[in-house]
Formats: sequence, structure tokens, C-alpha cells
Amino acid sequence: MRNLRTTALAASAALLGASCGSERTRSDSTTAARKEMTIAVIPKGTTHEFWKAIHAGAVQAQQELSAQGAPVKIIWKGPLREDDREQQVQVVEGFLTQGVQGIVLAPLDNRALVRPVEEAKRAGVPTVIIDSGLESEDIVSFVATDNRRGGQLQADHMGVLLGGKGKVLLLRYAEGWASTHEREEGLLAELHEKYPNVEVVSSDQYAGATRETAKRASENLLNRFGQDLQGVFTVNETATIGMLLALQDMNKAGKLKFLGFDASPILITAMRAGQLDGIAVQNPMRMGYLGVKTIVDHLRGKQVERRVDTGVILVTPANLDSTAVKDLVNPPVARYLGGQ
Repeated sequence: MRNLRTTALAASAALLGASCGSERTRSDSTTAARKEMTIAVIPKGTTHEFWKAIHAGAVQAQQELSAQGAPVKIIWKGPLREDDREQQVQVVEGFLTQGVQGIVLAPLDNRALVRPVEEAKRAGVPTVIIDSGLESEDIVSFVATDNRRGGQLQADHMGVLLGGKGKVLLLRYAEGWASTHEREEGLLAELHEKYPNVEVVSSDQYAGATRETAKRASENLLNRFGQDLQGVFTVNETATIGMLLALQDMNKAGKLKFLGFDASPILITAMRAGQLDGIAVQNPMRMGYLGVKTIVDHLRGKQVERRVDTGVILVTPANLDSTAVKDLVNPPVARYLGGQ
């Protein structure tokens, strides 16, 4: 009888211990979920409208997570210019000594940022890549537009605008940028496959990091090929604005079919004025939002997708005022950034 009583007591103690252990585990998990996480969000640059929308999306995620009882603090820091690879490397390295738990990074160069990202992983700081790819497996996830698809949309629309025949040029953006390279290659491949009578007279020139460098490159191309040209392509906000300014100064705006990439107020105004025939538009707010959400989910032990597509559409004068397009071309940045 004593043996039975002893066994029963032991079993009860074991069950009580297991229950307490389970409660402690749940309590520890709840405590971990409530502890504030600090996430570094590092863009390619900080001046263009695209990066402001990325920033706003990151703040939106921060506010939502914090309101749900899972506080997150983001630190936004990046190079001023979109061609300052060394400064972006230094920013990544600097965050490793500042106690951040994770990084959301839009790499300026698909190779130059590999080493600091891999060093971050070894230091226990995981990275989610946004916007532009990185040649490394040491990342949590890649959250970005299908850039090749964006280039294909541009090519298809130009083919229709020109009736399948004409001469066009492509102004590239910068070497080492995986995102714009994918757009350029997708565009050229689509033209070659579907519109063989659309001749690309130049596709090896680069706009550079600023509107000024893009304008100069555009002027050089237009002076060289402008007499026989029917259309032009650009592949990001900076290059598109630079080309627009060159076309305006040379009295060619509206006289050539012109397709660009990314939305900004100056480009929307140009479209309404008949000086721009379309832009492939990403969803940068969603990109910033999902970049932060993905790294936080990973840090809290949730399964995350290795690749997250944030979408791309072609905006033209025909759909510019549609409900689906309005928030993409005029995202509610001020709601989240205020006077920043």
C-alpha cells in the first residue's frame, strides 16, 4: 500500500512539475515576445521618394507590432548617395556594435555587401534583404519586387505604343545593382523575343547616382541618337527624372515614347502633361513593412518565406487615377514620417 501511495505521490509531483515547467515556458515565451527588439533598417540612399516610402513602411510595421504588445524599435540609417558602397558597408559594420537584434538591408552592391552581412550572421545578427539581391545564402529572406517582370512590363507597353516597330534606347542605372540589372535584362529579353522589329540602338550607358549625372548621360544619348529615335527606357527614379529633364531642356518631351520606373511627384506631373507614357511602379511601403515584419518573425522563432514578392504594376495615363494605383503613386508617407 505504501508503494502505491508513494507511486501516486511521485506521479502527482511529476505532473505538477511538468505543469509548472510548461507555465514557465509560456511565461518565458511571453516575456520574450514583450521585450523590445531593435532593428536596423539600412537603405541604399536617404533622399529619394522611394526610400522615404520604404522608411514609412518600416515605421508602419514598428507601430503595428508595438500596438500588438510586441514592441519594436527601428533605427533608420543609410548613405546619402546611392553610389557610396563604402559608407553602406561602414553602416552595417557599425550596427554590430550597437546591440541591434536584426538588420533589414537594401544592398548597394550585390557583392560588396556580402562580407558585412556574413560577418553579421556570425555575430548572431540575422539580415533580411530588401529591394535588391545579394550573392549570399547567409540571409533570412529576400523581400522585393520581381524586377525582371517590371522590365517585361515596360517592354510590352513600348511594343504596343510603337506598333511593334521603331528605334529605342535603354539608359541603365549603375553597375553592381542587382535590382536594376534584372529590370534591364528582363526588358531587353522581352523586346528581343516579342518585338524583333523594335531596334535597341544603345543599351550600354549608365545614368549614375544623381539626377545631374542622369541628365548628362541622357543628353549625350539624345544628341547621338535623337534624330532617328522613337522611344526611350529608364529603370529607376533617378534615371527617369534625369531623362525627363534632358527631354524637357532639349524640347523633346512628349515627342518620344518614354517609359520609366518608380513613382515621384515630378513624374506623375509629367505623365499628366503627356511627357511620360508610363512607369513600372513597385510598392516600397509594403517592402519596408514586410522587411521589418519578416525579420521580427524570424527572431521570434516563426517560419518565414525565403522569397517574398511585393509586386509591380505598369502605371499609365489610362489607369493613373484608378483606386488600385492611387496609394502606389502617392503612398501615405507623411502619416508615418511626419516632418521627417
